[in-house]
Amino acid sequence: MNIPFVDLKRMHQPLYPELESAFRAVMEKGDFVLGKSVAEFEKNFAAYCGSSGSCGVASGIDAIELALNAAGIGKGDGVIVPVNTFISTALAVIYRGAVPVFVDCVERNYTLDISKIEAAIKKSAVPVKAVIPVHLYGQPCDMKPLMELCKSLGLKIIEDACQSHGAEVMIDGTWKKAGSLGDAGCFSFYPGKNLGGFGDGGLITTRYAGMESAIKILRDLGQREKYHHEVIGYNSRLDTVQASILAVKLKHLDAWNASRRAAAAMYAEELKSVDCVLPVEESYAHHVWHLYVVRLRKRDELKNYLAEKGVGAGIHYPYPLHITKAMKNLGYKTGDFPIAEKTAPEILSLPMFPHMKREEIAYVADCIRQFQKTN
Repeated sequence: MNIPFVDLKRMHQPLYPELESAFRAVMEKGDFVLGKSVAEFEKNFAAYCGSSGSCGVASGIDAIELALNAAGIGKGDGVIVPVNTFISTALAVIYRGAVPVFVDCVERNYTLDISKIEAAIKKSAVPVKAVIPVHLYGQPCDMKPLMELCKSLGLKIIEDACQSHGAEVMIDGTWKKAGSLGDAGCFSFYPGKNLGGFGDGGLITTRYAGMESAIKILRDLGQREKYHHEVIGYNSRLDTVQASILAVKLKHLDAWNASRRAAAAMYAEELKSVDCVLPVEESYAHHVWHLYVVRLRKRDELKNYLAEKGVGAGIHYPYPLHITKAMKNLGYKTGDFPIAEKTAPEILSLPMFPHMKREEIAYVADCIRQFQKTN
């Protein structure tokens, strides 16, 4: 069988008429920059997340950087970042002139280990002003204890929800959407995301009107109205074409997430007899399975074997950030984050996308079993 890591065609084909109509409407109107569809999508996505406002930007990394800016994080400030995230999380901090203060992950679910934050703050050479919890692979961070900790320490929370569109966290008996719980929530609309565009795009949700207003000025070259530049801004606007495409796809997000959850349940059943550590869904979370990540021995050899059998697989992420060359100047060393260093060589992301068939998942599991029998 040929099973890609992500099959976007399977998602898009039923939507061709709607997508073509949305694209045509933008062409006819010609409002390609900050057009009507952008404001409409911002309103609908904020409502979907349970936030009072949102602001479309050019990418997920821009979302984090602009959110940090609007939150007052700047040169010399420390920001807690999980060490096992995509590099964009840390780069956004660095772009602000701030300093990533890395913290290890929880081995059970790979999200930020909240119990290690205070120790990291005490060891930090710079004053820590904010925390970026990453809702990794579609699994939300445990936000309730994090929110309590940050409130007690006076820290801002900038949620990195770039992999968790539609994920939920239980807070005091009520389910809340990822991205609605901190000072700001940051999303990427890279095509492979649970809600993806036809190119780059991002968005920031927030509960605070002042932060929303500040970000909308920042994203548009620092201007509230044309040529009235109030601050040093960015050119970081969500294109009208992307907003119109995303508006069509937003209506299907819950159904696609339900399909991912069904695929994850099938994986759990098919992989019961495989020698690997399966991912979990925490009791406080509704996981949306952006990625289905297992842990096993001989990961790299298995990945190559799966490719020979027509199965696409990925690694998210092969190295914790503190041992990448780009982050060398931060002064960390091998051994500083034992859980991330232990899990990184073992994690493998299996194919995951809406509308996966049981026979496809069974084939992936069978390939893994066959590999383990001979290796």
